[in-house]
Amino acid sequence: MAKVMSAEEAVALVKDGDTVIISSSGGGVNEPTKLLATLEQRFLSTGHPAGLVVCHPCGLGDGRGGGTDRFAHPGMVRRVIAGHWSWAQNMCRMVLENQVEAYCFPQGVLSHLFRAIGGGQPGVLTTVGLGTFVDPRIEGGKCNAVTRDDLVQLVELNGREYLFYPAFRADVALVRGTTADEDGNITMEHEGVTVETLSAAMAAHNSGGIVLAQVKRLAKSGTLDARQVKIPGILVDAIVVDESQAMSAFTDHDPAFAHEIKVPLAAIPPLPLDARKAIARRAALELAPGLVVNLGFGIADGIAAVAAEERIFDRFTLTVEQGAIGGIPATGGNFGLATNAQAVLDATYQFDFYNGGGVDIAFLSFAQVDEAGNVNVSRFAGRLIGPGGFINVSQHAKKVAFCGTLTTSGLVEEVAGGALHISQEGKVRKFVSQVEQITYSGAQAAQRGQEVLYITERAVLRLADDGLELIEIAPGVDLERDVLGQMGFRPRVSPHLARMSPCIFEDAPLDLQQRFV
Repeated sequence: MAKVMSAEEAVALVKDGDTVIISSSGGGVNEPTKLLATLEQRFLSTGHPAGLVVCHPCGLGDGRGGGTDRFAHPGMVRRVIAGHWSWAQNMCRMVLENQVEAYCFPQGVLSHLFRAIGGGQPGVLTTVGLGTFVDPRIEGGKCNAVTRDDLVQLVELNGREYLFYPAFRADVALVRGTTADEDGNITMEHEGVTVETLSAAMAAHNSGGIVLAQVKRLAKSGTLDARQVKIPGILVDAIVVDESQAMSAFTDHDPAFAHEIKVPLAAIPPLPLDARKAIARRAALELAPGLVVNLGFGIADGIAAVAAEERIFDRFTLTVEQGAIGGIPATGGNFGLATNAQAVLDATYQFDFYNGGGVDIAFLSFAQVDEAGNVNVSRFAGRLIGPGGFINVSQHAKKVAFCGTLTTSGLVEEVAGGALHISQEGKVRKFVSQVEQITYSGAQAAQRGQEVLYITERAVLRLADDGLELIEIAPGVDLERDVLGQMGFRPRVSPHLARMSPCIFEDAPLDLQQRFV
């Protein structure tokens, strides 16, 4: 029982200046909430531990003061390295006010970096991030003026460019599971995904650091099924039991998310007929039998609801970067979880699959698009968001479709009668002359020969050799007034400009089953 201790005893093992790595996902999924809260309380009471370096691959927080916001106190943290930021707005504010050093790297790179540290490798050598804000020729992933150290390097190997992300020492890993036995062996049966849990634990242990694990319950030594153990006890230094541990910040426990049951597809409510559904419907026309698909966070996740309504869900396979393969990805705060999954991989291996080109088509959201085909989702309008898995997925999918409205902020539209009706235009243009930050490089995509679409509620564009080309326009929309006049540049208009199918804008099924025969 020496490993079982109170949260206060466990966090007392964290020292000033330690590098703390955390395995979790945004919305409180897999978040070791009790450990984070107790660590925060220790700092507020004693001023220690101070000067921490914190690293997490995915989002970390709940939008209500959890996650990385537990570290958002002057002096507690000197540097944060993250793949996604917007779940922790207090920490974002500190970054934007230059109170802490901050780096934003692709989620998959950080996931692989945990594994590299655990395996004694010098770091991660990859093409992920080339041509984006992570590239040291652009921003090097640095988020503010006080962040000066170069943590990513441009290298050439056999005549090809790569980015090298050096490994670092991990002093502490904070992880979470469901059941621990007295020896520290941990299972994850009530967790929907396993993210980087094993890689994080191995990274800290093999760095000579410590692993603090939060679980829901304790079992007698030797009683766990060895095949279910996700973290072996040899890696674990402290076990903290939190009987109130929830699946996420928004769900206490859901047996479907825990893969204990499968739910009927009828449980997915159809989307109301609006601009978002019109975008999802047009995107769904790019689906085909047998495809492996990635759905990103945001407006693109409506494609799953359309597929369920059209009864084609069993004809292709959806995946999300947190590790689920197959099934129905969750939306909103539970994003990363899934119901009816066929398999759940560690995120580290999911990114191996993505980086190797395993995704046939990715449907991703966008905040800004420019005339070169660059896409920004990571930083805009004074907001620090981060890419999450966006860069890994978008760079390596065989085909990518970016989905979103043409304008935003005050946009009022109606979808009815086979047409789109715009009653109030958005105040903010999303197609701009130059994006504020490059999260996806149109030039790199052109070099790869990647097929790229930009799907909006009123027009569809594609990436051509010389920039964007407008190829479709919605019924009810005026080309000059509603499309070209609402863009910060003028794309080339295809001489074969087509009308988007009126069926997309009608309150009736698209009969997509016929396309899958």
